[in-house]
Amino acid sequence: MVDRRLKLLDAAITVLGSGGIRALTHRAVDAAARLPAGSTSNLFRSRNALLEGVVDRIVERERAAWEELVTTTAPTTPAMLAEALADAARGAAGRHRDLTLARYSILLEAANHPSLRHKLSEGGARVRAWFLNWMRIAGSTDPEREAPLIMNHFTGLVLHQLANPDPGFGPTAEITELVPRVIRPRSPEEPS
Repeated sequence: MVDRRLKLLDAAITVLGSGGIRALTHRAVDAAARLPAGSTSNLFRSRNALLEGVVDRIVERERAAWEELVTTTAPTTPAMLAEALADAARGAAGRHRDLTLARYSILLEAANHPSLRHKLSEGGARVRAWFLNWMRIAGSTDPEREAPLIMNHFTGLVLHQLANPDPGFGPTAEITELVPRVIRPRSPEEPS
């Protein structure tokens, strides 16, 4: 049952990523999962139940991607942080494209569904905590103020790439210019 549930939710993410929110139907998920008709509706009786399941799975997969990233990267300078973010942007617009598009589709849907918004906020809080820690390690003296500046720019870069794909997508130069301007190094007179 668990394997079938995950297979259906991953198929739903693929449907969202390739066709948007309107493409997400029980029948489309069955087809994408290559399971018999009615499989999705047996586990997710309503569209809202399916949407909530998809949000849980998106959060789970994004958390796994971030955990992988934070266990392999510890950016101790703004330049290292910029490179890690550039890698993450390439991944979000590349190998995790469907997941990223599904997240953006669900974010728009969450504007009218408070329960989805709540689930996304909870999942996002964990990623935000990791990013704030990266900011501190990289030398930020005010990560609460500086992190949104960088993450909102990152989100915009990825969204632009998804909406207007550029085969030569290279976010490194732009992110490398931005991050050191936002993260101000602590002056020798400032207490640590």
